Amino acid sequence: MSLRQRLAALLVCLRDPQKVASFQRLCGVEEARPAGADAPPRREPGTAPEDRGSRNLEGGGGKLRGCGARNGVRNGLPEATLHNRTQGLRRNSLTGEEGEVYGVRNWLLFYLFSFGTELGNELFYITFFPFWIWNLDALVGRRLVVMWVLVMYLGQCAKDVIRWPRPASPPVVKLEVFYNSEYSMPSTHAMSGTAIPISLVLLTYGRWQYPLMYGLVIATCWCSLVCLSRIYLGMHSILDIIAGFLYAIFILAVFYPYVELIDNFNQIYKYSPLIIISLHLALGIFSFTLDTWSTSRGDTAQILGSGAGIACGSHIAYHIGLMSDPPLDILPLTIPSITVTRFGKVILRILIGMVCLLLMRIVMKKITIPLACKMFGIKSDDVRKARQCMEVELTYRYITYGMVGFSITFLVPCLFFFIGLS
Repeated sequence: MSLRQRLAALLVCLRDPQKVASFQRLCGVEEARPAGADAPPRREPGTAPEDRGSRNLEGGGGKLRGCGARNGVRNGLPEATLHNRTQGLRRNSLTGEEGEVYGVRNWLLFYLFSFGTELGNELFYITFFPFWIWNLDALVGRRLVVMWVLVMYLGQCAKDVIRWPRPASPPVVKLEVFYNSEYSMPSTHAMSGTAIPISLVLLTYGRWQYPLMYGLVIATCWCSLVCLSRIYLGMHSILDIIAGFLYAIFILAVFYPYVELIDNFNQIYKYSPLIIISLHLALGIFSFTLDTWSTSRGDTAQILGSGAGIACGSHIAYHIGLMSDPPLDILPLTIPSITVTRFGKVILRILIGMVCLLLMRIVMKKITIPLACKMFGIKSDDVRKARQCMEVELTYRYITYGMVGFSITFLVPCLFFFIGLS
């Protein structure tokens, strides 16, 4: 067997959904279906984009196949008999999909990997980045966002170009369906779970005083937890995870040397807000043309909008002297001791700041969806269907999360300044 044939066989093996199912069984996940029950329709590896797996919408009619509950029965078992089972994580609000009912024999691993996958979801991002910017080091927070935007955007675009479906179910048990309408290769959770901790170490070591070994151990554990969680939840093959990890390393190697230049440009150059907004919007429009609708399109617009908002907010904050970075002559920074006053201020910043961000998100969502529908002549009676139109979703996501990002680096710090929490 030639080297090419061996490599092809290895790739096929790493993509095999049976490997994912075996890992799930090893970790205590089992299907909640009685012996001899008819299996749900199997999704073949060559599923077409418009039929992305057996749990997606059929066309525009909203008919679901092979998922959720019907007449009180799930996977062939009455719901009343499934008292030891649990429902899949994170119902997809856009497609109406619900996760499979499954059994869990190891609850420690279940909660550990559920936490790990949340390290790549919106709730984590909307708390982690503001925490760094408001309480620890705004410079590190800004540059971390730059790398996150680059990694996630290129990862989402790669998915829509390669167009590999999710692992087939069965044999895989889908514990999560929120991202089930997206393609699989590469894993953007693995990419963010690799890029964020490694970027943190690169950005903080030498700027902050701490043993390098601590940073490397944390980064390794973080990356491993996120990557393994995606296999555990049945969302990615082993090959997806490896590709996502290597792709993130490649992007970091190419773009990290320029992150300081990008950050300085965002803050100092007079016309940088105009360039940032235009560039991010153009990238969003380009990514929307790569494929038909999926949740990845909205995520891409959300990421680009957040990055643009954070960059524009930091530009204004820099020019009015609202948020200044510590001078270079006091570096490296030491980790401050925790006092009651300092701890109280951190908690207040998080609580007040998060309330402001959530209010901004709610208000902008209420405004932008009807406005976009009116602008582009799209009926707004069915909001779920309207949000699947490119014009509505790009406008709504970009503006809403652009304002959330702008609030993180400008509006909320202004509020902190006026109430004495700076």
